[in-house]
Parts: sequence; C-alpha cells; structure tokens
Amino acid sequence: MDDENIWKNYLVIKMTALSVNVNKFALVRNARGADLPNLIDISNKCLNYGADGITVHPRPDERHAKFSDLEPLKNLLSKFENKEFNVEGYPSDFFVKKVIEVKPDQVTLVPDPPGALTSSFGWDCETNKNLLTDIVSEFKKNDIRVSIFINPSIKTLENLEVIQTDRVELYTFDYAHTFNENKEKAIKDYIGVTNYLKKEFPKIELNAGHDLNLENLKFFLDKINNIKEVSIGHALICDTFEFGLEKTIKKYLYLTKN
Repeated sequence: MDDENIWKNYLVIKMTALSVNVNKFALVRNARGADLPNLIDISNKCLNYGADGITVHPRPDERHAKFSDLEPLKNLLSKFENKEFNVEGYPSDFFVKKVIEVKPDQVTLVPDPPGALTSSFGWDCETNKNLLTDIVSEFKKNDIRVSIFINPSIKTLENLEVIQTDRVELYTFDYAHTFNENKEKAIKDYIGVTNYLKKEFPKIELNAGHDLNLENLKFFLDKINNIKEVSIGHALICDTFEFGLEKTIKKYLYLTKN
C-alpha cells in the first residue's frame, strides 16, 4: 500500500493508541554531550505526525532519557488534546518523587534492576505484592494512571487484585522473538493470559510493548483486540532510517488503527 493510502486509511475511529518511546533519540543526543537531536523537537514532530503519546524511561544512569526531560515533555504534551505522556521506570524513591512532581498521564512500573540494559521481564505480583500495592496507591492518590509490566504467565499474577493497578502492560519480547518461527505458537500464551485477565479482572485495561515492529504488530493486535496502547521505540526508530520519521509513524498508525 502506498503512503498516501496509508494516511487516508488512518482517518478511522481510534483503536489502539501509539505511544512513541523516544529514549533512543535521547541516547543519540547524549552521545555528544549536546542537544542534538533536541528531544522536545523530536517529540513534537512525533505528535504532529499523529502519534497518540510519548513514552520515556529515565534510568538511574540517565544514559538516554533524563529526569530533567520530564517537565519539558509534560509541558509539550499539555499543548495537545488527547495525547498522553507515559513515564516508565523502576519505582525507586527518587523515581516516585520525580513522577509525582511531573504528574504524567500514566506511569508504567517495570522491575528492572538499576544496571539493566533494557526491560527483560515482568513483575511477579506475589513476591512484590507489598511494594506494588503501596506504590500504585501513592500514584493513584496523585491522579496518575498506573500500569505494571507483566509476563504472559498467569502464575505471576496472584494478588493482582490487591495491587489495584489500572492497567497491565504485556511484555511482548517472547512473542516478537518467536513470531517468525511460528506466529500461532508465539501468540498462544498472550491469548491465554488476556482471556484470564478479562474474566478475572475485567476493569484492568491492557497495554503492550517490547520489540513490536512493522512485521509483527498487526498480527498481535488482530489476535488480542482490546489493547489500549502500544509503546514502541527501538524498532520504530530503526525504521526511520529507511522511511523517515513521518512516514514511519504513519505506517505504525495504520497498523494500530485498522
């Protein structure tokens, strides 16, 4: 399908929101110790090209997104209607303090240790029940929607109702890395866990993210059609080298809206 038709087909009822994770743009910026590319300018372009929101994951070493980026990004998002700001991270005391100061639309809690290269597993809700319950309550008292990162495994979801999260984000690494080998096998556990969540916790909404791309995203959303938001960064940014930023975002929007 040519790019003009892709954009025409985007003009349909909104379904899954596309949040662009701009961490890798920040990584390039930090590599030279300057401000090129400017993260606010890049995020503004993403939003003007149609993205439904911006995601950042400021880590303790600030090797890509920095905590000082949060306030300017929140100010940028405030200029747009129906666009959301999502901040990911491990709920250290410092992280919690900064997120509450900025008040993004959503905070996504991940269980990464401080030195992790990337998010690589979801929360065990039994082991981390007390931590998550307290942190989720604190964010919700401050009118911040909470999502927690989970594996596609029912056994890790004990005590989910106690934690009282608004959403869960399905960690899609296993799906993405099995997709080319056997797509039906790749999606099986995700269908199982989403059916379980729908039955046992109908008020909890679903997000998804990690290694979703132009090749595997549509099949995932077709099979699990109640995903509220996908957060995509690494693959999307890699695609900009081939298609450019605007065209890339429109390609992802087409997949999330149809």
